[in-house]
Amino acid sequence: MCFSTLGKQDYKKTRPMLRATRLKAEAKKTALGVKEVALVLAAILVFLLAFYAFFYLNISNEVDLDLDPDEN
Repeated sequence: MCFSTLGKQDYKKTRPMLRATRLKAEAKKTALGVKEVALVLAAILVFLLAFYAFFYLNISNEVDLDLDPDEN
């Protein structure tokens, strides 16, 4: 029989050890990383700032028009 190094290591492990290793690898694949969470939070923050800036500029322009002294 010819086993690879990985095969020899897995062959020596018991069934619960193999299951634990597999579950650990699956959890690592599906877990959200810090980088992904930071990117999502940054995108939400940029969206909220743009939304706020749009309405702030819109309201400040309306106030300026109401205070126009040339208006009769």
